[in-house]
Amino acid sequence: MAPTILITLVLLWQCALLGYTYTLAGNAADEAVRAGTAATGDMQGACERAGLEDLPSAWRGDAEISCVPGAAGYVRATVTLEVPVLVPGLIGFPIPVTARAGAVAEVTD
Repeated sequence: MAPTILITLVLLWQCALLGYTYTLAGNAADEAVRAGTAATGDMQGACERAGLEDLPSAWRGDAEISCVPGAAGYVRATVTLEVPVLVPGLIGFPIPVTARAGAVAEVTD
């Protein structure tokens, strides 16, 4: 019975890490696009800094953050994170998690 319980706990922990990674990716995309819409100069740099700011260190290493201007004043951000396998920071799951966000760029006078 102990192996069954142990395997169940490991699978539940992995599911929790997957869900947490989705949450982190979504928040990072929101923060990145918010910074990208307000940036006056280096939109990509502001986008990356804001997206990485709240990420825990175990998820920062392989994070890919990009902001691109979309149609007429629209900014899109894409964040890709690796899901850790059992212990954050060691090895990543082969399937990455991607989150996207978009917002209208702020107009400054």
